[in-house]
Amino acid sequence: MAITIVKVESRKQLKLFVTFPLKLYKDCENWVPALEGDEYDTFNPEKNGAYDFCEADCFLAYRGDEIVGRVAAIINHKADDAQKLVRFGWLDFIEDMEVLKALINTVAEWGKQRGRLEMRGPWGFTDMDKEGLLIEGYENLSPFTCLYNFPYYGTMLEQLGFEKDVDWTQRVLLLDHEMPPTYKFAHLIEERYGIHVVQPKSMKQMCKQYGMEIFHMYNEAFAPLMGFSPLTDKQIANYLDTYVPILDKDFVAVAVDSNDKPIGFLFCVPSLSKAVKKSNGRLFPFGFIRILKALKKNDTLEALIIGVSPEHQQKGVPLLMFKYLHENCIKRGIERVIMNPQLEENYKVQSLFGEYKTIPFMRRRAYKKGI
Repeated sequence: MAITIVKVESRKQLKLFVTFPLKLYKDCENWVPALEGDEYDTFNPEKNGAYDFCEADCFLAYRGDEIVGRVAAIINHKADDAQKLVRFGWLDFIEDMEVLKALINTVAEWGKQRGRLEMRGPWGFTDMDKEGLLIEGYENLSPFTCLYNFPYYGTMLEQLGFEKDVDWTQRVLLLDHEMPPTYKFAHLIEERYGIHVVQPKSMKQMCKQYGMEIFHMYNEAFAPLMGFSPLTDKQIANYLDTYVPILDKDFVAVAVDSNDKPIGFLFCVPSLSKAVKKSNGRLFPFGFIRILKALKKNDTLEALIIGVSPEHQQKGVPLLMFKYLHENCIKRGIERVIMNPQLEENYKVQSLFGEYKTIPFMRRRAYKKGI
């Protein structure tokens, strides 16, 4: 039976788009769903500030009355117009080449109509969304902030002529009660450069005092990375509203200079993967209770994001932030940190963890193809 592609245009269709992976991955023990409410907000122009400079459409693939795949076509006009790119994301499909071809051809045609010359993905609207197809590490439970997919995804994309664009790697940092030797020099860095890690009374206080400045600095620090587009103040406000309630001041390090201006940040959160998976990505009726328990008692952190302002990148700022984090991990019983995906050629970040024992965790890949 032929594949039919349907554009998502109603709330009912969006629900089918958001929940399709629950059926596809129902027997996959290491897949973790996205939070359902977050997915709806992502495709709501009134709640996702990225729509101020992006356009997107979602599509469902049907075989008869059965949904067999989904994909989103996205253009980030800040990041993609110079190279005439169209992004594909939220790509999920049964193991059937006819289905994948129909989905990819839909994105290609959507892009052609808008003057695009190349497809890249899986990417989201911005770097704050999940990106990169999983190609190694299927044996590990997925971080709730990252993509997970069946191994056949990459194989079939390559059969369609897609080739590697970039890879991201993830590692696990193993922590113990003995601090790395270089931490004893932290006070020298503080004295020489007049910098320190703040000790907030609460995340609410930290957000009010530093939140907007932290993300302005994020825009500056990440500007050189491929495909990056700076966050607008509207986006920043949305992210602060969404994530501050689940962040713990013990696992958020903010370094400031002598003028109390943020120059570095490190955001981690206790792993929510088991809680989110058990609740199928839903907060109600019991999902939020499981999440609250995971936030309070856990032995694993997920690193969400780390950044240092360009003018302070050679001054030992990460050492101060890691020291703060490690001390709190000991206090809270954290034994390991799953690092966020890092571009394999981002050697500055890759070299920051030399004093820790690390183990490989996952590898992700973005693909590209001309259209």
